[in-house]
Amino acid sequence: MRTVIFDLDGTLADTSGDLIAAANVCFREMGAGDLLDPVRDAGTALRGGRAMLRLGLSRLDRADEEATADRYYPVLLEAYADAIDVHTRLYPRAMEAVEALKSSGIGVGICTNKPEGLAETLMQRLGVRGAFGSLVGADTLTVRKPDPEPLFEAARRAGGHPERCILIGDSDTDRNTARAAGVPCVLVTFGPAGGDMAALEPEALMDDYADLPALAARLLG
Repeated sequence: MRTVIFDLDGTLADTSGDLIAAANVCFREMGAGDLLDPVRDAGTALRGGRAMLRLGLSRLDRADEEATADRYYPVLLEAYADAIDVHTRLYPRAMEAVEALKSSGIGVGICTNKPEGLAETLMQRLGVRGAFGSLVGADTLTVRKPDPEPLFEAARRAGGHPERCILIGDSDTDRNTARAAGVPCVLVTFGPAGGDMAALEPEALMDDYADLPALAARLLG
């Protein structure tokens, strides 16, 4: 079976608001107040919890305090787990595209660098976990993206052949994962990660999920 594998944060859903809120819980515990802005800092949120902690600490002129970031990372994860779906929204037409792919005989799965448990919880809360044949997180295997093995595993668990998949993503990590796997990459242009997605030279750019079924048909053959 051919498969389309999706990144989660910034690709299927805008999770930045809840991630920023969790980081700000940490900064309030430090006595610094809310250091991150859900709009201005959305791109950093999608680079992970430690990236948010480092950014906030840099605004306190404490950018060299890696130990502080490590100490508060579990606090951030706990805060995020407690309020994982307050602001998070699926992107328009994402699930319609998923169902169209499945109707055409293409398997679908998720490969994310979010911890598997958090990713499972979020997809359940959003009511769409059952639509996907697989979910591989940062800690499902001993390696994570950009190593290609999580992508291959997501394809296998979705019932597909690892070499007959494409990866839908929003970052250089996704581009590098697909390149290492030797499969096509589609980068979305609407996520908060921003930047020039074209400069990453993916096989395709996607402005709207309505375009995905045609892109998948072309890239998967």
